[in-house]
Amino acid sequence: MISKQPLLNLSLAEAATVMALMIFVMGFTIIYLEWVPHLTILLAITALMLYGLVRGAKWEVMQKRMAASVEQGMGAVYLFFFIGLLVSALMMSGAIPTLMYHGFSLISPTFFYLSAFLLCGVIGVSIGSSLTTCATVGVAFMGMSEAFQAAPAITAGAVVSGAFFGDKMSPLSDTTGIAATTVGVDLFEHIKNMMFTTIPALILTALIFMWGVPSVGSGSLKSVAELQNQLQQSGLVHNYALLPFVVLVVLAVRKVNAILTMLATIVVAVVITYIHSLPSLTQLSGWFFGGFKAEHLGENVARLIQRGGLESMFFTQTVVILALSLGGLLFALGVVPTLLEAMRRFLTNAGRATFSVAMTSLGVNLLIGEQYLSILLSGETFKPVYEKLGLHPRNLSRTLEDAGTVINPLVPWSVCGVFIAKVLGVAVVDYLPYAFFCYLCLILTVLFGFTGLTLSKVEK
Repeated sequence: MISKQPLLNLSLAEAATVMALMIFVMGFTIIYLEWVPHLTILLAITALMLYGLVRGAKWEVMQKRMAASVEQGMGAVYLFFFIGLLVSALMMSGAIPTLMYHGFSLISPTFFYLSAFLLCGVIGVSIGSSLTTCATVGVAFMGMSEAFQAAPAITAGAVVSGAFFGDKMSPLSDTTGIAATTVGVDLFEHIKNMMFTTIPALILTALIFMWGVPSVGSGSLKSVAELQNQLQQSGLVHNYALLPFVVLVVLAVRKVNAILTMLATIVVAVVITYIHSLPSLTQLSGWFFGGFKAEHLGENVARLIQRGGLESMFFTQTVVILALSLGGLLFALGVVPTLLEAMRRFLTNAGRATFSVAMTSLGVNLLIGEQYLSILLSGETFKPVYEKLGLHPRNLSRTLEDAGTVINPLVPWSVCGVFIAKVLGVAVVDYLPYAFFCYLCLILTVLFGFTGLTLSKVEK
């Protein structure tokens, strides 16, 4: 896709105008009209193809360029199939419910904000969804904040920080998979490389919540006990059910292929499922397709563990396919190549390249409010820049997450910002100063870019 000659020769002014108009229309439809990203991307593709026709490009050639771009990113589509299966397997085996059950024991009245941050992080990693974490455990913490006489804004900041730490570092997260596959690196290699910025941000955030914010009063842990009790009554909490996580971690550390690692984990999880329950093959197939379902669950627990399946991945997969098509079309029509050529004199080292990627991801979040597009558009745009500078693509995927995934909840009109403000009952502008983890990741990735710390070159 990138190496082919553009179909049109555009001036810098024309390319910048096309890009600005596209971002404006996409931002307007997503923010003000509340369109799903699929319709917005389709509108952009249609408009760009009509523009190409007017400028003399052939419809068939543009279609082939888009198809070639999608072909390069099919790894993401296949990966999400297995993520959907894995989530269901970890739910039905009791691996995730057991991890949640023990995680609730981390809550300390003395360090309430720290407990909220750490527990939301544990749950976020285990289920791979920041929004689900906020809508379940996060809501529980907001309720507890009244009993502990804690500040709602600080509590919400701790919840968001933990939830997006989990979303960023979980192999079950769709944004993590998108960032890795967009630039063409192994999923677990991407997660391992993110630790260089994520762990310092995690430690700094924990220290701030421990000693840098006002202390809270004492209160009841009744709501926590109720959640633990509901999990226990589900019949899914067994210490041996954590074995799939052990398999997942061991194979990931040994650098086994991500899909093979997931397959092995799924097999172990299914075996464990039959130790404490005997689902029929029909029921098992239904869980793998439509997500795990269980009867007689409390409402909050049901929202946590009744998820997964192939069907849950369709939304993300179709967004990826359309976004890759859009990226291929922007390259084919010469929009992105022209803009990159204009930036060529500036993008002469790793620091400037990292800063440009971070600002582009941040800009897409601010203008469009969509974290998927902040990752996909920035990744497709800057891949050739990193290749030219000899930087390993895992540096790019890390920056995409540090400036794309975790920044979205800090934008009041973004998809995550609107959702979180609604479910937690705290405005984005109120919890933003206390979502320390989110902007520490951005600061650290830019700092490491200019200093060269933890950046890796392509091995020759």
